[in-house]
Amino acid sequence: MPLFGTDGVRGLANGPLTADLALTLAQATAVVLGQGRTAEARRASGKRPTAVVARDPRISGEFLTAAVAAGLASSGVDVLEAGVLPTPALAFLIADRDADFGVMVSASHNPAPDNGIKIFARGGVKLPDEVEQRIEAAMTGPKLQPTGADVGRITRFSDAEDRYVVHLLASLDVRLDGITVVLDCAHGAASGVSPETFRDAGASVIVVGADPDGLNINDGVGSTHLDALARAVIAHGADVGIAHDGDADRCLAVDAAGKVVDGDQIMAILAASMHGRGLLAGDTLVATVMSNLGLHRAMTERGIRVEQTAVGDRYVLERMNAGRFSLGGEQSGHVIMSDHATTGDGLLTGLHLVAEMARQQRSLAELAQIMTVYPQVLVNVKDVDRSRASADEGVADAVAAATAELGDTGRVLLRPSGTEPLVRVMVEAASEDDARRHAHALAAVVRERLAL
Repeated sequence: MPLFGTDGVRGLANGPLTADLALTLAQATAVVLGQGRTAEARRASGKRPTAVVARDPRISGEFLTAAVAAGLASSGVDVLEAGVLPTPALAFLIADRDADFGVMVSASHNPAPDNGIKIFARGGVKLPDEVEQRIEAAMTGPKLQPTGADVGRITRFSDAEDRYVVHLLASLDVRLDGITVVLDCAHGAASGVSPETFRDAGASVIVVGADPDGLNINDGVGSTHLDALARAVIAHGADVGIAHDGDADRCLAVDAAGKVVDGDQIMAILAASMHGRGLLAGDTLVATVMSNLGLHRAMTERGIRVEQTAVGDRYVLERMNAGRFSLGGEQSGHVIMSDHATTGDGLLTGLHLVAEMARQQRSLAELAQIMTVYPQVLVNVKDVDRSRASADEGVADAVAAATAELGDTGRVLLRPSGTEPLVRVMVEAASEDDARRHAHALAAVVRERLAL
């Protein structure tokens, strides 16, 4: 099984993800990313390669970050240790400090016992599969073992948060004065920096989920648990609620009535605004195959093209980079604004969503009416041969029949899992009853035809 998953290396801390593994992974990263042309130029001028390292506040991040820093420094890499910061802050700081690469210790929206290691290349961009494979191969190869003055130094990156806040504020062209925002920071990496940034932008801020103790990250709060945020917005009479996940690369929202506004709706609002101001490159939005049909329809009505990718923000990023597009993302709240960031940034997204409320002087509920959210039913069909999902004639016939019946008022998507023996059946329709009926009927066909 490959070490790297869809978003770095992840697992139970002190289970599969040990300090030894973190150290060895850091040493291998130094071999692959610490010897490029820029790094060699640094060495030629008497300097060492540089890496920025940050983490979320979960307790295991302390020893894993220490192991990563030790592995890098022992390989001749200078480490700027940035402490607890969001993943997108790390990505920004790599570019801002002209570092050779960076390492984020975080398991994002996973529970506290888990952790992960994400590696970013020069410029703050995620690694392609080929580079991850080279790093994994280097873990069993020779290590860099400089001595004396050639070993790396570990330095506290004291103004890391300030640099990130200034960057976020500089991306705004309107103030947020007069808007009351409830922020749910998931007891995670944004607990300090998100409230500070929204206040500096002019908003009145109420904070929940911003008391990390190393163990409570994502525990009943954050973008995967929106009930607490909705209750807080209603209780305080706030205008909007913004929720991050543990490492703050996601943003979901709730309106003044506590109704959820998901990533598709956020993208629709931002895309329409950017399009109207001539800022949407190629008049194109990049989204995954799981994005709601309502998003596609809303964009088509406004002359905006939607390009689809496989599920995963890395695939969205790849397509955006290839087409030089300026906006893309996922229904889950990973939204990428490439004019300002190299990866999904929950703070940036939240700021620009609230800025749109200020710009148009409209409520979030009014803005969200830009698209009709079609009922979407997802059924996971377990214990089936996922490899035959696209080739089985019986399944194909059932999908074709459902698609024909739905016409232009719905759609069907069958997606084999990348890691488990299951097939995901997703149906959208004008009514939830129709979506549920078709989804369960197709699931029954898949279960019968592809049974192991």
